[in-house]
Amino acid sequence: MHNNPLPRLDEDSEVRQRLLKHCRLKAGDIWIDPVSGHRVGCIDATDSHAVASLMDGCQATLAIHDPPYNLIAFETRSVEEYIAWCRKWVLTSLRHLTEDCSLYVWLGADQKNHYQPLPDFMIMMRDFPIHARSFITVRNQRGYGTQRNWMAVRQELLYYVRGKPMFNIGAEYTDIPKALKGYYKEVGGKVTENLQRGKSDTIRAGNVWLDIQQVFYRLQENVSGCYAQKPLKSIRRIIDASSRKSDIIVDFFAHSGTTLLAAEMAERRCFTTDIDPVFCEIAIRRLEHFRANGQTGWQNGHAFEQDKIALAAAENSVEQTIFPIQAMLI
Repeated sequence: MHNNPLPRLDEDSEVRQRLLKHCRLKAGDIWIDPVSGHRVGCIDATDSHAVASLMDGCQATLAIHDPPYNLIAFETRSVEEYIAWCRKWVLTSLRHLTEDCSLYVWLGADQKNHYQPLPDFMIMMRDFPIHARSFITVRNQRGYGTQRNWMAVRQELLYYVRGKPMFNIGAEYTDIPKALKGYYKEVGGKVTENLQRGKSDTIRAGNVWLDIQQVFYRLQENVSGCYAQKPLKSIRRIIDASSRKSDIIVDFFAHSGTTLLAAEMAERRCFTTDIDPVFCEIAIRRLEHFRANGQTGWQNGHAFEQDKIALAAAENSVEQTIFPIQAMLI
């Protein structure tokens, strides 16, 4: 197997600094995709003026956000500081969503710290004109824990709505296997259980997702260097259920570019941001990589392996558009 991964970029500042010179965006820039109209901004999600430039008068019907769970710009903060920061980007997000919209937020619960920041975040969300719809649990195949605790094998996903957004119930009939037996009852004098009564081999997705494969280095979609990559399948499920073709989707924490790539595959436009130029570059390169060869990641390689070729192609292209925010505001 090809073996040339990047280290975790949040922990290796030396490698991250070396990659910065190969990034086409700097703070304040917005890349506009000439093919599908996606936008990637190297901006702060709490900067309302910068986000307004990214949106350029457009509104999204769906937001999918995956903020760092206890970090702000790579620095650990108190729960109070973290929630104050979250309040800003949630407010900014809602300003650019339609009246009938859906908002999904991935958020962790640290069992070593009173399950923070999840509970305080959920309380904070009561202050906004939106309604909680579901608390989704995504099961990880690989957990963590000690000999004195239950193995932690879940990720938390919060689902909120404003107004009456669409929800495609047909998209929810997935390949989730009927893994759970039970619910016995008598039918026609014969005792049956739920696996026997259903005609389909699959079930409608509920708020516990058992079929999502956690991303790790053996999967093609793996993007090394990114410490919190979400599986494409989970983002596609959200997009298919809560948006229509040609809708705009916003994601304020691009990271590995999963929402951007999933939107491309689902024929939606994605407007995404990251405060770090390296992750913006990874997201853009992942989209270009997919278009060039159909691959969704680099497995155990990385996005900068063919850097000279990639940069030469970018420099020679007249179609790519990058705008400094300052110029867009004039």
